[in-house]
Amino acid sequence: MERLTKEELGTIIMDNKNLFYHVAKSILPNDDDCADAISEMIVKGYTKMDKIKNKNAAKAWLVRILVHECYNILRHPQALEIPDDLAYEEPKENRNLNDVLYELPDKLRTVLVLYYIEGYSVNEIAEMLACTKSAVKNRLLRARKQLRKLILEDHEYA
Repeated sequence: MERLTKEELGTIIMDNKNLFYHVAKSILPNDDDCADAISEMIVKGYTKMDKIKNKNAAKAWLVRILVHECYNILRHPQALEIPDDLAYEEPKENRNLNDVLYELPDKLRTVLVLYYIEGYSVNEIAEMLACTKSAVKNRLLRARKQLRKLILEDHEYA
């Protein structure tokens, strides 16, 4: 079996930069944190590329690394600190879909982004997130229900 070369890995990373950004943004609200997570994914991708057994699995493998890095950033207390002068709650009528999405738990928000925005299948998402297809389907179902509830609440206040 042929090993993945550095050039091929670089091509995969460049061809999927929008995917990586959307995945990171679905977990992390701050663009700087997204950039940090993507950078860590790239470094780990290159340093551990010998673990990739199949070239076709490289993108899913990188997404798993990215998701893990995003959660590491969330666990770090500085990622959650907001200066007092910036901490205010925006009125509900001025919120957009992104704002509502961030009210969903990370796991639910991530599957929504991968499925609806990025267009991946349930099977592909299960592979990327290293979980079962039924877990992805359940997360999608719960995410849609919670999103619907949040959107309806917004319309009640408008």
